[in-house]
Amino acid sequence: MRNVSLLLAFAFVFGVVATLTSYPERARADNPFEAPQNLDVQTYPKDKVVSFETTANKSKLFHRDDIDFCQTQTDADVTLTLDAQKRYQTIDGFGAAITGSTAYNLLKMPQDARVALLEETFSTEKGLGFSYVRVSIGCSDFSLSEFSLCEEPGLENFALSQEDLDYVLPVLKEILKINPNLKIIASPWTCPKWMKVNNLRDLEPFDSWTSGQLNPKYYQIYAEYFVKYLQAMAAHGVTVNAITMQNEPLNRGNSASLFMTWQEQKEFVKALGPAIRDAGIDVEIIAFDHNFNYDSNKPECRDQWGYPLHIYEDEQAAQYLTGAAYHAYGGNKEEMKRVRDARPDKGLYFTEQSIGAWGYSFEGDFIWFMREVGIGVLNYDCKAIIVWNYMLDDKRGPYRPGGCSMCYGAVNLSTRDYATVERYSHYYEIAHFSKVFATGAQRIHIEQSAAQQGLYSCACVNPDGSYAMVLLNEQDSPVTVRVKRGEECFTVPLQGKSARSLYWQAQ
Repeated sequence: MRNVSLLLAFAFVFGVVATLTSYPERARADNPFEAPQNLDVQTYPKDKVVSFETTANKSKLFHRDDIDFCQTQTDADVTLTLDAQKRYQTIDGFGAAITGSTAYNLLKMPQDARVALLEETFSTEKGLGFSYVRVSIGCSDFSLSEFSLCEEPGLENFALSQEDLDYVLPVLKEILKINPNLKIIASPWTCPKWMKVNNLRDLEPFDSWTSGQLNPKYYQIYAEYFVKYLQAMAAHGVTVNAITMQNEPLNRGNSASLFMTWQEQKEFVKALGPAIRDAGIDVEIIAFDHNFNYDSNKPECRDQWGYPLHIYEDEQAAQYLTGAAYHAYGGNKEEMKRVRDARPDKGLYFTEQSIGAWGYSFEGDFIWFMREVGIGVLNYDCKAIIVWNYMLDDKRGPYRPGGCSMCYGAVNLSTRDYATVERYSHYYEIAHFSKVFATGAQRIHIEQSAAQQGLYSCACVNPDGSYAMVLLNEQDSPVTVRVKRGEECFTVPLQGKSARSLYWQAQ
């Protein structure tokens, strides 16, 4: 998570309303805490298209209705024809981060309220089907304190933290009971302080959680640190499916951080890859995990443009990498396309985005995210989309000094009763994809009959042969869309500034 000044700059660049607010808009005037309804897949009719609709003005929030297949041709503004013979990336999943703060808040809730919320969020049968979460290796800026997993020199001192044992692991186990196929990606915010140096020229010890660089003499030991983490999580019954080597490697300013250039990451993965391989651990290693613009506004980052592509040029390093991960606090999604076109053999992942009191509005974030991150990055072959904190409280915490004091969760918890929750735009944005695109789905080609300003679309075929689609209309005026696949046909009305997620069985 980036520092507040950069978040404010991000909000300004993307034209978000600049009025700071202590609390976000309520979700509905009649009942701001109403949960999405009619999610049970057992109620899906086999002869209709199931639709979930959200409007940016919140008149509808994941509202379900069922659409008839066409009996005769009907008028439409544009036709979208699906071609399942042209297939692209395989989808890994969609979700949010289970930070220490998130887990702490969840465990403050009464058990029945917590279980109900987690089932609503993570159940693939009766809920929204969130399928991918992100956790930190050691502390993050949304932990209860600063810590690593090896506070004293020597890996004999390695141990999972009390925060992991008391909060994160219990919550992950509850979620895994609900969704046993949940995927987990883990990222460090910092290495242990005793592994840090001030820079790679002087190599002076750097006793700070913030900034510093990894001493090259500890590459092998730090690689074993990752191995011990993966083994320790597995010993608790939690499989980590993917790791990144460093959260925001070009951001020195976070409350817990480590500066790591592509040159450093290229050399470190040559130690990390063999260590994981030799331990017999099946986990994806993902490079970068930072902004689309590689923080090129900072003088020390001007040679970091194209970060993962530089690492891929080294075959010894590239063999261990599944792909690269991105955040959207700087730059734009077109960088994903450039990286995909250069290395189509490597995967792409979107691993963090936050909302907060730097000009948040449900409408502004919903339209921007659905266009730029959701549909946008999927159409550039991204395999997973994960937003930042799943849950914070209504005081935007707990957070670390020097971290983000202005962030909202996808869900926020009332400190009045620790049972009432409010669902924010990130919750519905992820839901629009996780509910209809199953893990293992493949994106398929869409041919659009004519230009239609403000219309965006993405479609997949699921592993069970069902089809799914997400549509966004960012314009004020409504648009009618005809969807065709072979002889199948149905017509979708899209209100102004709205999105629909569609699911149907092949007819």
